[in-house]
Amino acid sequence: MGKQDLDIARAVKLQPIQAIGESLGLNGGDLEPYGTYKAKIRWEVIERTSARPDGALVLVTAMTPTPAGEGKSTTTIGLADGLRRLGKRSIVAMREPSLGPVFGVKGGGTGGGHTQLAPMEDINLHFTGDMHAIGTAHNLLSAMLDNHLAQGNTLGLDVRRISWKRVMDMNDRALRHIVAGLGGPAHGVPRETGFDITVASEIMAILCLAKDLQDFKARVERVIVGESVSGAPVAARELRAAGAMAVLMKDAIKPNLVQTLDGTPALVHGGPFGNIAHGCNSLIATRLALKLGEVVVTEAGFASDLGGEKFVDIKCRTGGLVPSAAVIVVTTRALALHGTENLAKHVENIRLFGLPPVVALNRFTDDTDDKVATVVAACKELGVPCGVSRGWELGGAGVTDLAGTVLNAIGSADRARFSYLYPDDLGLAAKLETIAKRAYGADGIALAPAAAAKLARFEALGYGRLPVCVAKTQNSLSDDPKRPGRPRGFTVTIRDAALSAGAGFVVAYAGDILTMPGLPKVPGAETIDIDATGNVVGLF
Repeated sequence: MGKQDLDIARAVKLQPIQAIGESLGLNGGDLEPYGTYKAKIRWEVIERTSARPDGALVLVTAMTPTPAGEGKSTTTIGLADGLRRLGKRSIVAMREPSLGPVFGVKGGGTGGGHTQLAPMEDINLHFTGDMHAIGTAHNLLSAMLDNHLAQGNTLGLDVRRISWKRVMDMNDRALRHIVAGLGGPAHGVPRETGFDITVASEIMAILCLAKDLQDFKARVERVIVGESVSGAPVAARELRAAGAMAVLMKDAIKPNLVQTLDGTPALVHGGPFGNIAHGCNSLIATRLALKLGEVVVTEAGFASDLGGEKFVDIKCRTGGLVPSAAVIVVTTRALALHGTENLAKHVENIRLFGLPPVVALNRFTDDTDDKVATVVAACKELGVPCGVSRGWELGGAGVTDLAGTVLNAIGSADRARFSYLYPDDLGLAAKLETIAKRAYGADGIALAPAAAAKLARFEALGYGRLPVCVAKTQNSLSDDPKRPGRPRGFTVTIRDAALSAGAGFVVAYAGDILTMPGLPKVPGAETIDIDATGNVVGLF
């Protein structure tokens, strides 16, 4: 997002959030306003609408991106705006941005140009406080764990096998590996630990997969924090932390209502990364949107091999969702970097899920007609419908072509064909092998000894039926970020694994992926400021 995007956002007169709620059939008592333009939706709305039929669910994913991204959020927002202009009651269901990328290299997560979520500055910064609540709840468990060690360690926790770290919503490489508890007996028990970014927290995943606050608490109780000296897993319930953590989350678990610049309602809730976590907004928000709208447009992080696969195999499996279509966002610059073979693989992936694919060409203002024609021709060769999105330039009016193409896909969809990549009863290693071969195009996987031992142990403990969440680079279909296009003849190295028993999946770490990013040489924070009149500047 550049200065022009900020100017566009500030030139639009937003509707009061009560008016956006009324467009969904909600009254003033259904909302808990956070100022004029954002609100929490009360839990009573979810209960009142639970018996309604669902609208159609459209997933927006992408081909393998360039480092700058391909405008997936912009296209998601624009598609919902375009559908609304075609007379459909459309709703956007998206993730909350993390402060790490906002102050790092990627920038905000609210779209761009004439297809933005609003109020942009609020959503990209502290919003309604959900991220802080998640981080605080996570770190409360960390504090109670270390206090337990300091107070005698009656659970017999092995300080060498504690897996629960701390989190913060910022990129800070210096905190990846630390030693805590130094300074003598009054300051705790010394041990190695570290920090992850908040969006990689299991508490974030639990928020995004829980049905309600009671389910959230039950899942937190199942969180494994480490092992005892005898090798037995130790759960959060044994530290008696879940109740207090649920108290901290009592407001954060309610979905947030905002709007697009075009006035389309948007539920923005939860925000795990698609490369290191499952990369989808909350099930609570998606389910509510399906009850309130005709067509719900949601996104999953990065491309179909990452967020797209996890959307299907984790979110849909957990929530019983059945999408009607999937949109693959493409840009001419991504095609120049990765080639049409890469796009073909992502089209293939969507068809593996049993979904009808639609390619969305996110047209940049400097794209020539010849470049656009090349993309359209490539899609024709692949036998996949293509719609051009000019949302950045024209708003919803520039996305009606894509919206019509998506409606055609929804109308012809056979929802009975929807399928996961693997069954529940497949072994964990076999699930990883299936994902690598089918979603990435790999020859197979190579399990490092540590990963193999942990996967076998998780199965022995009764967790073999859980889905797997692969943490992998977003810059390649392989686990090597320097292999663009559609690599062939490669294996995916699984170097480590972790159990997220509360969230309900096993994490597998491929290649050199990190769960605490670092800032770039010139962080975006250097250009962010506030002027004398109180306006945020440089937040692009």
